[in-house]
Amino acid sequence: MKFSTKHFGEIDYDSSLVINFAEGLPGFPGHKKFVILLENQSEDTFCWLQSVEDGNLAFALINIYNVKPDYNPLVNRDQISGLGDIGDNNLLVYNVVTIPEDIRQMRANLKAPIVINPSTKRGMQVICDNDDLQLKYRIFDEVERNKHLAALSY
Repeated sequence: MKFSTKHFGEIDYDSSLVINFAEGLPGFPGHKKFVILLENQSEDTFCWLQSVEDGNLAFALINIYNVKPDYNPLVNRDQISGLGDIGDNNLLVYNVVTIPEDIRQMRANLKAPIVINPSTKRGMQVICDNDDLQLKYRIFDEVERNKHLAALSY
């Protein structure tokens, strides 16, 4: 299917890949159908959650495990029961990213990840039980630190 978007122009997407957010997202309860857009299929750290109902609505997401492998969101299983059968490794977890003009100020919301069950094509944003997770985690610093550590290992 083809769809016109504000940020990506016209996109062609497979309707079988649409993720249904039954309750919408906080602040956007009327937007329930989204697709994940990757700029580079081999790079899965950043992607976009694009509404297929509103071409103006897209959220930058990060697979935080690629920059913060110790991320451990605690979520009550009852909270995510609407996603369908939940196994140990069948959920995708993304965090919403704010990308300001100064990219060094980029922040990720670690407290409220987007959780998706790719088998059922259902998703939701959840609030983690962890008290130590930040709403505005500075991910640029973590990326730079990881680059430095990788360079030291060679």
